[in-house]
Amino acid sequence: MSEECCGPDEPRKTRTIQRIELTRPRAAGGACCAPEPVHNTVPTQAHEEGDACCGPALPSKGSRGDDEHEVRPPWWRDVALLPSVLSGLFLIAGYALEWAGIELLALVLQWAALLAGAYTVVPGAFRRLIRGRLGVGLLMTIAAIGAVLLGHVGEAATLAFLFSLAEALEDRAMDQAKEGLRALLSLIPETVRVSRLAGDTTIPAADVRELDILVVGAGERVATDGVVVEGRSSLDTSAITGESIPVDVCPGTAVAAGSVNGASTLRIEATADGRDNSLTQIVSLVEQAHARKGDRARLADRIARPLVPVVLIAAALVAVFGFIVGDPATWIERALVVLVAASPCALAIAVPVTVISAIGSASKFGVVIKSGEAFEQLGTIRAVALDKTGTLTRNEPAVVDVRPAAGISRAELLTWAGAVEATSSHPLAAAITAAAPGAAAAADVVEDAGHGITGRVDGTLVRVGNARWLAPGALSSAADEMGEDGMTVVVVEAGGKIAGLIGIRDELRPESAETVRLLQDAGIGITMLTGDNERTARAIAAQAGIADVRAEQLPADKAAVIEQLATARPTAMVGDGINDAPALATATVGIAMGLKGSAAAIESADVAFTGNDLRLIPGALAHARRGRRIMTANIVLALAIIVVLFPLALFGALGLAGVVLVHEIAEVFVILNGVRAAQRPAALRARAATPEPARV
Repeated sequence: MSEECCGPDEPRKTRTIQRIELTRPRAAGGACCAPEPVHNTVPTQAHEEGDACCGPALPSKGSRGDDEHEVRPPWWRDVALLPSVLSGLFLIAGYALEWAGIELLALVLQWAALLAGAYTVVPGAFRRLIRGRLGVGLLMTIAAIGAVLLGHVGEAATLAFLFSLAEALEDRAMDQAKEGLRALLSLIPETVRVSRLAGDTTIPAADVRELDILVVGAGERVATDGVVVEGRSSLDTSAITGESIPVDVCPGTAVAAGSVNGASTLRIEATADGRDNSLTQIVSLVEQAHARKGDRARLADRIARPLVPVVLIAAALVAVFGFIVGDPATWIERALVVLVAASPCALAIAVPVTVISAIGSASKFGVVIKSGEAFEQLGTIRAVALDKTGTLTRNEPAVVDVRPAAGISRAELLTWAGAVEATSSHPLAAAITAAAPGAAAAADVVEDAGHGITGRVDGTLVRVGNARWLAPGALSSAADEMGEDGMTVVVVEAGGKIAGLIGIRDELRPESAETVRLLQDAGIGITMLTGDNERTARAIAAQAGIADVRAEQLPADKAAVIEQLATARPTAMVGDGINDAPALATATVGIAMGLKGSAAAIESADVAFTGNDLRLIPGALAHARRGRRIMTANIVLALAIIVVLFPLALFGALGLAGVVLVHEIAEVFVILNGVRAAQRPAALRARAATPEPARV
């Protein structure tokens, strides 16, 4: 029962609503063409870079079906993994036949393994080379070619297989993180009733234009941003703003696309087209954030960039030196040994083996990490932004305080209120009836949308409503006190006299304060973001122990705050609602709480928790930091092997057999060290042994 709704005699408010502004370039000449309908998938690069249209497109009716949405197959049916699998099988069979003395067939299978592995590595390496980008793929390709020229096809096949598998697994993880945002777009109805001179008519939501009058019935969603021009009701805006308490609306109140209407029909004047409103722009914000994050190079590639040209130049100089001294055969062979010595075999698996071990272990205690990049970034986090509704709180409004007037008992007050609210569809009614489960339904119930409800209980006229409709009188100071504590105050009147007050609030999770303390003890800064009003936000934050509070935040505001925080230090955003999606995508790492959260939040996040226990957050951060340390140690070891072998190969101290032996030993150490990342940190072992706090 929001206090922002105007009274019946107040003038109509200005016909504006806060909008998310995009920086999408317009087409040449400054004109914006009519956007074309798109499927419910993240746009391709070609679509994003196009300049034909300046606004995001909304799917038209008929484009929402799952039949038109590409779904990523399970790993055992993913054809992208097939070359790596075949390469591994051919390689194992080839080595087995070689050990059995069947040389020719073994060589054929090793060549098959080499070609299958190279199929996923070599084309990409050359495409990147054409674009002027050097990476691990190019170095692996050159090393494999060098091994083949020296007659060691099995070694070349091993290099190709290891790198091919690492690439395939990481690409699959990234694809999972970029799947469509169908849940966001599903909040917009396919059709909407529009008031015309000849009567109400139904049109596609995408055809709504500014100044159209929308007719929104009980339980229906608002198709686009607008202003109420007729009717009073309550709107569930939790999916858009994150506010857990329904908002009462009346003529002049601005409403956002995607809000769910309550019990009464509203007429809303559109302030935005059906294709270009606050909800469609949320989709665009998420897409843009994903596009920015997709360009970040992986850690191994960043290391390989300076390594590749150094190795190539060194090998070329060695070969040239052979011609200068008159012994080209010896020095050309030595140059190829140098290439193999510098092959990033251990480097190629240093990161994937650690990431796969850590991610697999994390999934067992309820932390789903979507990609290697997300895991790497999770270990750097120094600040955490927490959404309030559904994350810090339970998102279940409940009666938390009852203040009966003199001569009225608590049970009597709740019974009166529960009886009147028993048949109401207002979301706050559920909290009141839950507090008075034995109350029989009142008679002659009449609901006054935006104000309250009236009924007769055992012959007594009882009214239940907000403080604007029913003045608290002698309980005014108590009402103010409850409001300062973040409660929505419901006034109960019986027989023409104020019977008492009922305070309703979305309560803090039992583990929230402990989680905040654990994060602060680890030196991590905490910020709370919420669409709720300042007073409620401050009250909840004080209970949780959070000092930095940002209230009344729309989705774009949350994304802006996260961008500001992430500029100063790596920042994680934790949320569970559709309104959190842009912030989750903008953060260094987005963490979605609970698989029962919105699909958009889970798809936008880099990490998703299968449960709702907040204590997973500090545990997951500790797990990622430990894995990052192991990953760094692996990279250092892999680079150290190259640094040691390079001069030994250069000066002929080691031949190809010795170089390969050292490489294989290094790989074993890297793998064993990487597997250690699967061990749970102490915080998560304690978390696994402690059940979630019981709900009261």
